[in-house]
Order: sequence, then C-alpha cells, then structure tokens
Amino acid sequence: MSIEDEVRQVEEDLARLRAENQDIRDQIRDMGATDQVEISAMISQADEQTELIAELERRRDRLRQRLEEGAN
Repeated sequence: MSIEDEVRQVEEDLARLRAENQDIRDQIRDMGATDQVEISAMISQADEQTELIAELERRRDRLRQRLEEGAN
C-alpha cells in the first residue's frame, strides 16, 4: 500500500469515527435524565473514540510529512 493510499484510508477512518462520535454525543444529549449507567457508558465510548481520532490524526500527519519529504 502506498503512502497516499494509507493517507486516504486514515482520512476515511477519521470521517467515519467523527460521524459515529457525533451520533453518540447527539444520542446522549437527546436522552435527557434517563439511565445514568447507560449514559456514563456512552460517554466513555465517545471519549475513547475521541482518543482514537486524535491518534489517527497524528498518524495522518506523520504520513503527510513522509509524503512531503519524499517529494523534496
């Protein structure tokens, strides 16, 4: 797989995770005062996804840097 393909794949993963994360947070907001255990679990899941998103963004940035270095 080329670096360009890896960047594309990471971008697709980021878009998917961001959409899923937003969906979870929207669900939490719309739930109101219901089962606090469920809400807590959903918040934890959303926070874990946020960490994964940050990790993928760092990977994407490293891949882009490699591309720029290869172009020079």
